[in-house]
Amino acid sequence: MFSLATRLRSLDDETLRAALAARSVAAPGIRDFFDLAEALLDPASVQQSLTHLDRGTLAVLAAAGELKAGAADTDPPTLAQIADTLQGLGAGEIDASSLRAAASTIDALLLGAYSDPATDAGTDRLSPYDAVSEVVKGWPTVGLPSLADLAAQPTPQIRPASAAADTGFTDRLAAERAFSAVSSVAELVNELAREPARELSRGGLGLPDTKRLAAVMSVDLDAVPPLVHIAARAELIARSDGYWMETEAGEAWLLEATTQRWATLAANCLAAVPRDVRAILPGTPGEPWGAGLQSFVAWLYPAGGEWMAGRVTEFARDAELLGVTAHHATSSVGSALLGDDLVGACATMTAALPEEVGAVYLQHDLSIVAPGPLAASIDARLRGLADVESRELASSYRITAASVNRALAAGENAESLLDFLRGISLTGIPQPVDYLITESAARYGRVRVGSFTAAPGAAPTGAAPSSAAPLSYVRSDDIGLLGSILVDQTLAALALERHGDRLLSSFSPDAVFWALSDARYPVAAEDSMFEIVHLRRHPLARVAAVITVDPARTLVETLRAGDGGEVMAADAWLARQLDNAIKAKQTITVSISMPGGVVVDYLLEPASVGGGRFRARDRRADIERTLPLSSIISITPAP
Repeated sequence: MFSLATRLRSLDDETLRAALAARSVAAPGIRDFFDLAEALLDPASVQQSLTHLDRGTLAVLAAAGELKAGAADTDPPTLAQIADTLQGLGAGEIDASSLRAAASTIDALLLGAYSDPATDAGTDRLSPYDAVSEVVKGWPTVGLPSLADLAAQPTPQIRPASAAADTGFTDRLAAERAFSAVSSVAELVNELAREPARELSRGGLGLPDTKRLAAVMSVDLDAVPPLVHIAARAELIARSDGYWMETEAGEAWLLEATTQRWATLAANCLAAVPRDVRAILPGTPGEPWGAGLQSFVAWLYPAGGEWMAGRVTEFARDAELLGVTAHHATSSVGSALLGDDLVGACATMTAALPEEVGAVYLQHDLSIVAPGPLAASIDARLRGLADVESRELASSYRITAASVNRALAAGENAESLLDFLRGISLTGIPQPVDYLITESAARYGRVRVGSFTAAPGAAPTGAAPSSAAPLSYVRSDDIGLLGSILVDQTLAALALERHGDRLLSSFSPDAVFWALSDARYPVAAEDSMFEIVHLRRHPLARVAAVITVDPARTLVETLRAGDGGEVMAADAWLARQLDNAIKAKQTITVSISMPGGVVVDYLLEPASVGGGRFRARDRRADIERTLPLSSIISITPAP
């Protein structure tokens, strides 16, 4: 432990911080570098670190430990000796660079010390710490592989790629799934823009919201959480004040072509996969991801197969949804993506997806039918004018008075809406569609909603007594319409009260406006100058950077602040040895430097340590002695 503590003190802050972060060291209870060394060599901490190492690195560590334990000299084993040992156990040819990389990994994780000839000329040795070697040596007793198993067990075979016909089927199925996933995520983003979904305090969406989203996305309930996860990872949606909402990135994403939408989702999905996971994913078209891959993962990470298998399973689930795989076999587009060729993947996906259309059929029954997947810009604008009735390759929409009013509230007018429909309709504009849009535009704004602060001179005629709270008002030149609003039971929650020629509410203007809009009144919002303004139902969520405190950095700073240099470190080490002897009630031999350079050995039973001195019982003289720590040269257990 002393050698590790000394090494820890000598490391630069950044290297030490990275090592502590990789080892997930908990700061509580660590006061100095000796405490830190003890925590790093704790068997549970060592075992946790070993679960993240692959078979090759573990084999190098185990072989180095056995060679070190059986060596006649004090020098740690060289990498050449380690390679010879592994080959003798049936490991086959060992690449020197792989061997050196494994030793460097062990060194970086503070599981051993590696003397790299690139930085330390004339050396190429690996010395695992004894506590680490003891953990590895005890593996067979807990069902984990021995050194011989690590070196000799052959790599499990993953079934070779399927025939060309099967690959073609895989590609077609992958394209269908990719199109379905992109469409479902688009519906998710659109729906959350219309009505956000509440995140439960324990995490996840509530059942009502999940059912609503599943119906809109045309997927099973079980498919909603993975698709929400995919959209959130691409930052198309985000949580804001406990609700999942659309983001600016999501709003822009809805205007992109299908292939570009897919590329955004797939690239973010792949970017979230750690490099060590990506290195073992099957990248050849038709190569399977099933039981063979799981067997390979369990073989490659013998101490942490469950941990790695979980990560592979999560990505495999998303890969199936996005068409990277189909029936657990890599697709051609997935092969390009895993090979970091996003441009090639997009080209393959574009060729596989159905071509987008830019025209629709307008029907006399106010329905709109798209003969294929609509261009994103047309679909986005059409959704503002009409309600989606079905979403397939050929989608259908329906124009209603409420949907037209929604478009008008967003800034459209009768002329802009009719011009848009003329530009995309293959059947012209049927008279019922023309009449509905024209009539709705003529009625739009007959009811106005605004806000005012009840201050002197600001309150409207006949308003309630002055109040500091902002109020909303509803006004209309049609007194009969205003009366209908007042008695409308669907608006009872607004608690509207008549004051002169207006209705007042304690709710915000936005809440009052959307309540009236949902009740299908021809309502418009206005500002303080009585000009119509256009409202957005829900604000866009902001993806805020999460500011976290790095516990490893904080621990390093604390250790550096409390480090008193070599003298204090030496005293702390002596005090720790004496404390351990006191706890174990162990007799020790203490070498003391006397005046004149004479060294005297005492056989002592330590009793206490403090204030730079320690008190002990002299076994030979049968007296109690109090000696300064600064005079101690060495401490060894008594024979």
